[in-house]
Amino acid sequence: MSDILLPAFIILIVLFTLLGSGVWVGISLLAVAAIAMEVFTTSQTGPLMASTIWGASNLWSLAALPLFIWMGDILFRSRLSDDMFEGLQPWMGNLPGKLLHINIIGCGIFAAVSGSSAATAATIGKISIPELKRRGYDEKMILGTLAGSATLGLLIPPSIILIVYGVATEQSIARLFVAGVGPGIMLVVMFMAYVAIWSFLNKHKMPETAESFSWKQRFHSIKNLGPVVLLIAGVIGSIYMGIASPTDAAAVGVFLSLCLTKLTGDLTKESFIDGILSATRTSCMIAFILAGAAFLTTAMGFTGIPASLASWIGQMGLSQYQLLGALTLFFIVMGCFLDGISVVVLTTAVILPMIETAGIDPLWFGIFIVIVVEMSQITPPVGFNLFVIQSLSGRNILVVAKAALPFFLILIGAVGAITVFPEIVTWLPNNMN
Repeated sequence: MSDILLPAFIILIVLFTLLGSGVWVGISLLAVAAIAMEVFTTSQTGPLMASTIWGASNLWSLAALPLFIWMGDILFRSRLSDDMFEGLQPWMGNLPGKLLHINIIGCGIFAAVSGSSAATAATIGKISIPELKRRGYDEKMILGTLAGSATLGLLIPPSIILIVYGVATEQSIARLFVAGVGPGIMLVVMFMAYVAIWSFLNKHKMPETAESFSWKQRFHSIKNLGPVVLLIAGVIGSIYMGIASPTDAAAVGVFLSLCLTKLTGDLTKESFIDGILSATRTSCMIAFILAGAAFLTTAMGFTGIPASLASWIGQMGLSQYQLLGALTLFFIVMGCFLDGISVVVLTTAVILPMIETAGIDPLWFGIFIVIVVEMSQITPPVGFNLFVIQSLSGRNILVVAKAALPFFLILIGAVGAITVFPEIVTWLPNNMN
């Protein structure tokens, strides 16, 4: 085993040295893969790198990635969050926790049309933070509900990270999208239940007065939710009903988003160009990382390290629960220093043989890893949701992290729930037409 551990240790040291030096993730992956090929194999590095990068880039399923990112950018520059706040406010006011639920429901809705955790936090937070502060809600809960609920952008389809996982592991992106629906709804319910319990125990921290709305006003407010409901129906409904592939649905989402922002007057030449440029930068970054990860995966296959590690772990006799517990700790630690997409592409080559050896469903594992990566979005020092909310609120990042701690614990509870009851993830895709 030592003949495998030494190369693996050297490769990890080189990788973390490059990452710690500020080298781009994609370049770091390519460099480490090239070093591994040159030092630990006798194969030709250049031709293999060229063919692998081309193969990883020339995938039709990747076309959904820039389209979903562009859709999120279009909506980010619209007044969708304002409309959602106005549409949800009359319905949330009488619930235990009152308007704090708007952060949760708003993030859940926007997650279903953006696919990005950071975009969800920024879009909902820019309207909810000042509004809820003005109405006298506890700042800690405002920031905590926003930080925790924004992580739903990684899970509720269309999720950018699920597309990345599907491409990296050759899993059906449509099935991954559908598998994320059940756990996404479960997390929304868990977040809302926590807010309700907290409000009962901390009545002195809740606003003393609340606006009352008639049923007429409530039903009238639904029109503000119409556009986003149309988007969700167009994107997710077309996939679930088998009308469109994820790529086709992404094109539908972009078209509907452009129509929506045109009708609301938010679509201008400047916002259109800004959206395209932002989506292009983000898409190129992710594609570069995926290309590097693909070459690293190939290089690891030539070195034999993943297969040997999987065999070694199999000989250890770890149960599925023990393996998942160890991987949970591993991903949380990785997520403290890397963004979610990098965590997924960096670890897939080594982790996938392990979970297949342990008899774990790769589809279920995709949702598991996304929920665990969600935790990293609200853990310092590299919690992107924390950075976004810090910029919106002006509060210290540690204050935001402390406010998000209960929701971090809820995410751990969600991991436990899908582990004990895997049907939460697998039932819907297994019964999809």
